[in-house]
Amino acid sequence: MVISNKPLQFIIAILIACLPILGFSNTPSENTALQTETTAVANEVAPKAEETSEIKEQIKEVIGHHVLDGHEFSLFEYDGEHVGFPLPIILWDNGAHFFSSSEFHHGEAVVQSNGNYYVLHHEKIYKSDATGKILVEEIKTIKDGKEVVTEKELQPIDLSITKGVFTIMIVALLMFLLFTSLAKSFAKNGGISAGAGRFFEPIVLYIRDEIAIPNIGEKHYKKYMSYLLTIFFFVWFLNIFGLTPLGINVTGNIAITFGLAIITFIITTLTANKNYWKHVFWMPGVPVPMKIILAPIELLGVFIKPFALMIRLYANIFAGHVVLMSLIGLMFIFKSWLGSSLSFMLSFAISIIEILVALLQAYIFTMLSALYFGSAVEEHGLETEDGHH
Repeated sequence: MVISNKPLQFIIAILIACLPILGFSNTPSENTALQTETTAVANEVAPKAEETSEIKEQIKEVIGHHVLDGHEFSLFEYDGEHVGFPLPIILWDNGAHFFSSSEFHHGEAVVQSNGNYYVLHHEKIYKSDATGKILVEEIKTIKDGKEVVTEKELQPIDLSITKGVFTIMIVALLMFLLFTSLAKSFAKNGGISAGAGRFFEPIVLYIRDEIAIPNIGEKHYKKYMSYLLTIFFFVWFLNIFGLTPLGINVTGNIAITFGLAIITFIITTLTANKNYWKHVFWMPGVPVPMKIILAPIELLGVFIKPFALMIRLYANIFAGHVVLMSLIGLMFIFKSWLGSSLSFMLSFAISIIEILVALLQAYIFTMLSALYFGSAVEEHGLETEDGHH
């Protein structure tokens, strides 16, 4: 039997015409209930999303304050009150200014000193007026033939004892007492250490036998041993302090790693022999045109080495702090036993790894410094001017 196409087309047209009617087939009460339920869900979701966004901002602020240096040593916050102790503020602004960081009241108060006013904002001290408004200086420059005026916030020279500086002093005192005791016990007991020195003596011997002698040589290693030991334990202890809940991030501060790298650079430069500089400016064993090409490259390498030291230590420690704090912050975002438990376990695992990283970064900094010292005091190259060994 053959079915005509016209009835089929008519039925399809009727169905299409009835679709709008079927779509509104619910009663007004049902539509109202559905809209009310949807509105209620939306009103319930909106505060939750807003609360989550607020928590994320708070976590970012906490991480930012954790990795920054501080003008007071704040241990923790309890019931809205900061528990810790203030540190001395030392400013140079047309004269010296001395006062306690407690006068800032955690950045909420304006401090007057010798007729000047100062405020603390994001751990930076600015000059202000009596109301706390930061003073600015207008800087006029010419750009594309037009005068452009930019504003710069006025800041005094800050020489304060910050949290990082205070931690460095503590580590320096700890190292002095520890290794003074180790040296005395070593001399008193006929070359056998006692007390806590028994733990650190193998590390000292390892740095001497596995880092200093192989990279510098038996003839010159002794004059570098004091620095290598100091830099290893200094970086290691600061890294360990950074893993505590005290909010210390000294080696994650690029100013500190810059200072350490500069010391290595100065020692390398001042103790380098003529063979070292000959390899920098007039590479032996290669044709003269290549010597001219290699000279600026080798000279650039002299400055790249301390830069690599600085960035390697800073980036690893800084990134470790940010990752660990971010994982801890996820517990406050998930707010569930599963998500928070996973965040806690992952944070714990990363903390264990960071203990290894703290030791590894101290070892790498010491090893690279020894390599640079070894290249500086190498007495002869592998090749002479004529290319023979």
